[in-house]
Order: sequence, then C-alpha cells, then structure tokens
Amino acid sequence: MKAAVCRTYGPPAGVRLEEVPMPTPRDHEVLVRIRATTVSSGDWRARSLTMPPGFGALARPAFGLIAPRSPILGTELAGEVVATGKAVTRFRAGEAVFAFTGARFGCHAEFRVLGEQDLISHKPANLSFATAAALCFGGTTALTFLRDKGALKRGERVLIVGASGCVGSAAVQLARHYGARVTAVCSTANEGLVRSLGAEAVIDYQTRDLAASGRTYDVILDTTGTAPFSRCGHLLRPGGRLLVVQGSLAQALGLGGPSRSSGLRQIGGVPKVTLRDLELLAHLAQAGDFQPVIDRVYPLEHAAEAHALVEQGHKRGSVVLTIGQGAGAIP
Repeated sequence: MKAAVCRTYGPPAGVRLEEVPMPTPRDHEVLVRIRATTVSSGDWRARSLTMPPGFGALARPAFGLIAPRSPILGTELAGEVVATGKAVTRFRAGEAVFAFTGARFGCHAEFRVLGEQDLISHKPANLSFATAAALCFGGTTALTFLRDKGALKRGERVLIVGASGCVGSAAVQLARHYGARVTAVCSTANEGLVRSLGAEAVIDYQTRDLAASGRTYDVILDTTGTAPFSRCGHLLRPGGRLLVVQGSLAQALGLGGPSRSSGLRQIGGVPKVTLRDLELLAHLAQAGDFQPVIDRVYPLEHAAEAHALVEQGHKRGSVVLTIGQGAGAIP
C-alpha cells in the first residue's frame, strides 16, 4: 500500500510517498481503507521536533531518539471497513467509520488496522469522508478542555484565543452548544468565520491587545500559548479558569499561575479521549451543531505541501489529505 512516510526529523520535504507492507487484522481488529485523513499540529511537531518552551528535551524520548518511532504520521481518519477479524462484533465490512489514533499515528496511508475497542465509530451519513476525518483532533481537545477540565457552565463568558484554528474553531462551536457566550481572538481575515461559528464578539489581535480589552471572563481557552496568566490573569472573574491547550512546560507543571488563595485556576494537561467523546461529536455533526472547519484539501501524494502549510501556523481549522476516490466534497 501507499503511505506518506517521514523517516528523519526535519522539514516538510522529508515526507515522501512510499510503498509499505499491507497490514492484516487479527481476531479483534478491523482493516480500514482510508479515504481521508488530516495533517495536524501534532503531526508537524512529531516530524520537526518543534515543541513549546521547555518540552524540547522530552521530544525525542516521546517520538523516537534517532528517527520517528512512527514514520507514518496522522492521528485521525475516515474510511470504510474492508475486513474484520473473526472475533469482531461492532463492525462489518462495507461500513463507513471515522477514528482517532492520537499518538499512535499511522493514518497517512491507504489502510490502517484498528482494534475493535479503539477510538473508532460509525461515520455520520451526512458527512463526507473529508469532513468526518476532521472531527476528532480539534473536537476532542476542545470538548475535554471545556467540558471536563474547565467545567463550563451555561451563561458563562468564554475567551477563546486562536479561535480560527483547529481546536479554536471547534471550541467556539462547542462552547456555544453548552450555552456559553463566546469572545473570539483571531485576525481580521477570520472574523467572519468565527462569527459564523457562534462568537458574539471578536478581538482582532492584529489591532487590539486582548489583555487591555477591559472585559472579564469565566474561562480563557488558550490554544496558541500567547495568553499566560501573567498577561491575562486579570481578565478572569472570581472562580475563573485559564485552560492551557498549548503552553510551556512551566505552565504544565503549574508554575506562573494564580495563588491558591485567589480562587482562580490554571489548568493544562493532555486530553483523555473516550469513545463516548467521538460518538458525541458524531451526533452533534449529524444534527448540524458542529462542523469541522477545513482550510485546504490535498491528495496524499502532496502530503509534504500540507505539512508546509500547517508549519506556517496560520491555517483555518484542519488541513485534509484525501486518498483515492470517494472522499467526497466538503459540505
């Protein structure tokens, strides 16, 4: 089968199309023909070892000391089940599915084997493969930070920094779904987009300093690493939470945050994704309450170009790779 393979750390040009062995499902596994996948910021970091401040020393132990431990990148996919192990009961050949492999990667290929109990679910019928492939990375991150870590409540005011990105655009929609009032931070070019997603106010970071906006919020979701507590803590209301999706190692360790006596919290960490999260996102997408934003679509053969776009750091939502025929148009 064909796969976009990264065998050395470095620039996007290091991603090349290769022929690799075809996987075979075992008793409790399914074989999925991948129709669409994405190139995420996670793929960019795993390829280039570009890390937030303080995480550099942890990069090689995490991804591979000498070369990428998982040369086939890609954390999410949508496609069709083409074969199942003899013990599989949840899926049948021919069914359309989407899945999230996370740090196990392996989605930038024509086929991927997944365990029946992995993060894999049936694709909503009203979504193309290209759109379904973009459900997970941003959606699960936004969902677990807002709902689980941040305990977002109806009527609360939320500031989303980096609102036009993959996680940010999902967060705008999910925050509105949970009844919050959303202020989005993005560039002038993306104001129309974030308003269409549900933001009722927008701060253009190119012309205004969000730290001097004069408004206060119950929750600040920082997806860009540009809103540390030292800069934006005064924007939090009593009981407010700063949710650090992207930040430094110091923030992850709880340094530089509010004092315990302040009643404020700085919360980071890694999202814990469950199958129920995927099923919830699928339900919301099918109902029209959540729509992944897609910046650009490339064929798998142009994976290096997709990596180059993601590396620039200014994409709107997700960048999708399509594989073969039948990925479908973007709704």
